[in-house]
Formats: sequence, C-alpha cells, structure tokens
Amino acid sequence: MKKMKSLMLAALALGAVAMSAVHADACSRVLYVGQDSLRIVGRSLDWKTPIPTNLYVYPRGITKVGNTQPGSVKWTSKYAAVYAVGYDGGITEGMNEKGLVVNGLFCKGTVYVNDSTMSRPPMSLAMFVGWLLDMNATTQEVVDVLQQHQFNISGATFDGGTVSALHWGVTDATGDCCVFEFDHGNINIYRGKDMPMMTNDPTFPQINAINDYWVKVGGENMLPGTVKSPDRFVRGYFFDGHVVKTGDTDTGISITRSIVMNVSVPYLYTVDGGEPNVSSTQWRSFADIRDLRYYFDIVTNMGLYYIDLNGLQLQQGAPILKLDTSRSREYVGCVNDKLEVSKGFTPMY
Repeated sequence: MKKMKSLMLAALALGAVAMSAVHADACSRVLYVGQDSLRIVGRSLDWKTPIPTNLYVYPRGITKVGNTQPGSVKWTSKYAAVYAVGYDGGITEGMNEKGLVVNGLFCKGTVYVNDSTMSRPPMSLAMFVGWLLDMNATTQEVVDVLQQHQFNISGATFDGGTVSALHWGVTDATGDCCVFEFDHGNINIYRGKDMPMMTNDPTFPQINAINDYWVKVGGENMLPGTVKSPDRFVRGYFFDGHVVKTGDTDTGISITRSIVMNVSVPYLYTVDGGEPNVSSTQWRSFADIRDLRYYFDIVTNMGLYYIDLNGLQLQQGAPILKLDTSRSREYVGCVNDKLEVSKGFTPMY
C-alpha cells in the first residue's frame, strides 16, 4: 500500500509539472517603498486567456473551511480582507485590514504534497490565500503557520485542466517580506526586508542569482527585454531601485503602475510561428498598504479604480460585499459605492 501511495504521488507530481509546462505562466510582483511609510505592492496577472476576476470584501468573524473533505482546516476570520477571486471560485491574492498582502504567482515545477503531508488537514488552493489573510497580521505570523505546516494543499484544475502551480509573496505593513515555494511537499521560505521583485520560474534563489549578474552589468547600460520571467525580474528590480521616493499616494501609485506596465506582456501578444508559453497581461493590482486601498486595473478597461477599506464596515456581522468587475468598463477612482451585498463566492474546492 505504501508503495502504491508513493507511485500515485509521483504521478500527481509529474502531472502538475507537465500541465504547468504546457500552459503560459507569466506574472510579476513589485514592491515600491516610498516616504512616510508608503508601501505599494503591484502585480500583473498574465495568462493565455482572460481570467474573469471579481473583488470581494469579507468582514471579520466569518467561519470558513479550507476544503469539503473530512478533517479540513476550519477557522473564524480575525481580520477583514479584500480578495481578488478568479472565476468566482478561488482567491488569487488580497490585502487584509492590517496591511498584510499575499500574492500568488505561477511557478513551474511546484509540487505541494509528499507522503508526510497526506494525513494533514486538507486545504484547497481556492481558500489558502484567504486563510492566511484572515488569520494573520504580519509576515512573521504567516511564516510561523508555514513552518508548522499543519495542512495538505490540493486544488481543482481550471481553464480546461490547468494545474495551479504557484508560489507566493507576502508583505506586511513594516516591509517584512517572504517568498515561499513548495518543493515536493516541503516549503522553502525566503525572508527579507522590502523584497522588491518576484516573477515566476526558476526558483527564487536561482532567479536572484541571474539578477545579481545584471546588477553588475548595470541597467543604465543594458537590460534584458523579453517577456521571459528572469528578464521581467531584472527590469522590475532595476526600475524599482531607480525611481523617485514619494510619500504622496497618487504619485506612488503612478510610479508603481509604470513599473508593472514595464514588466507586463502586451495584450494579445503573439510570436511568429506560435509560442505555447506566451501570456498576455490580463489585469494588474496595486495594494496600498499604508492607506489600505486596493487598486484594480483590467487591461481592456478605460481606467484604474480602488476599494478603500477605511471607508467600509468591516466588523463582525457586517455584510460581505462584491464588485462584479464585468458590470462596467468605465469604473474610475473609488468604487466603494459600487459594492453590492453578496452571499460570497463559491470555492472551487
């Protein structure tokens, strides 16, 4: 039985790698650090087809489960949060009321499970980011949860059978950051203060080694210009370190937005002869940690808009709120008044 279990795990792992290699996997995340405690986490979500994404605000005090399987992780949220929910079924990223931001980006080769994790409480990828945001105020608290590793990650496929091979960036209000990656069921955690850049594969230590080479070359002389993950990392890292530092929210958002656009992939970008691993940027987000504003920028829309958590009722008993992003392509500025009471999304466990 143990041998059969190991063979099944190996098959699942190979399947995850194969599926993630066939499909596009481009995303970028940048942290802008300005003056007066201004920190903005910007990211692009890149995929070969549009990923319908709605925004939800969940108040405190809601009981949730990580999966429908017996013994799944269960919790009652300590903190309110805004989530970006793909396909109305899975949380891609978000920010909570304490300024904790969690971003999920694709990472080829990710394998979440091994023999030792299979008996741990189930946790679906659809709820994983929500659990971290609901229950933790700081990056250190997230790291503690990860090191305890009292969960077993699983998740439904999407977009015609694609496996969600991901790694995550975590940023808190003090600038304490981590990137964590799953390596055959083991969690590798990389810590740092105000970690500026994150893209996809290779692994975080390897991509930083590539960036170290380009730092020595000097971005004023030459920067790699393709849409490949290491090239986007290098460009974002360089520009993030060579922009004006401001304490003004609007200026900071504009700066961060311009950097993320520089590492985005043009909409409907194609390569002569066909290229299976090409991803267009579908949307961008900007989490203003200091001011608790979550900005959203769909590339086919006319403007940038945001949810202001400071202007909402977040206490236990307050309603769940939803912004259906398909309702209008003309949202601009604060959209708190466009939020509607909702029963919440239905997780794709």
